[in-house]
Amino acid sequence: MGRISTHVLDTTRGAPAPGVAVELYAADGAGWRLVGAARTNADGRTDEPLLSGERVTSGVYELRFAAAEYFRAPGAPDGGPAFLETVVIRFGVANAAGHYHVPLLISPYGYTTYRGS
Repeated sequence: MGRISTHVLDTTRGAPAPGVAVELYAADGAGWRLVGAARTNADGRTDEPLLSGERVTSGVYELRFAAAEYFRAPGAPDGGPAFLETVVIRFGVANAAGHYHVPLLISPYGYTTYRGS
């Protein structure tokens, strides 16, 4: 059964990033179609995959993370203007039955990602 999931780690704090709004879009002939949305929990993960089962098809997807909203939250580092407003990760799904886990490691001034397990 295919699925697309994510988690967010705040590398500034060295801890999971709770409360990050995440949207998953799928490319279609007309542009982008929203197919999933969630907020990360206390462990920096979404409670369920953003997309799973037969809804996962091969193609191109985008994860959009509300980075500025997270870093402007009370108690978060750097309350000034956000350098990263929205982090967009565009990736391809070749095997619709596979598990595509796309973590985001973020700080106020940079990010990295990889295909996790």
